Amino acid sequence: MVENVSSCVPVLQVADARKSCDFYCKVLGFKKNWEHQFGPGFPLFVSVSRGPTTVFLTEHPESSLGALVYFYVNEVDSLSREFQTNGAVLDLGPIDQPWGVREIHLRDPDGNRLRFGESLTRKF
Repeated sequence: MVENVSSCVPVLQVADARKSCDFYCKVLGFKKNWEHQFGPGFPLFVSVSRGPTTVFLTEHPESSLGALVYFYVNEVDSLSREFQTNGAVLDLGPIDQPWGVREIHLRDPDGNRLRFGESLTRKF
């Protein structure tokens, strides 16, 4: 079987895309790639990325609030310190989980759950 999927981009429902973009950029260290709006008063759609990872933030109603996104990372302790220095409040961690991953858990301004995990046995 040929694998032809090279990546996946989560699309998170947000109430205020500009506010959420500020959180992802200022607190989590992402950068804004672009934004799209069909016109004044229409929902905003924003793309942010950090390294090879991209997340879409949308005010469009096709999604729902409260998603969970899992990011595989290297050096989760360093990210934890960076995020907290930037004002993030962690829900959990850093903690070693019994399934072999060291994790931190936090939420974005819209309640989307974000988990960052580092394998204790291999690098991603």
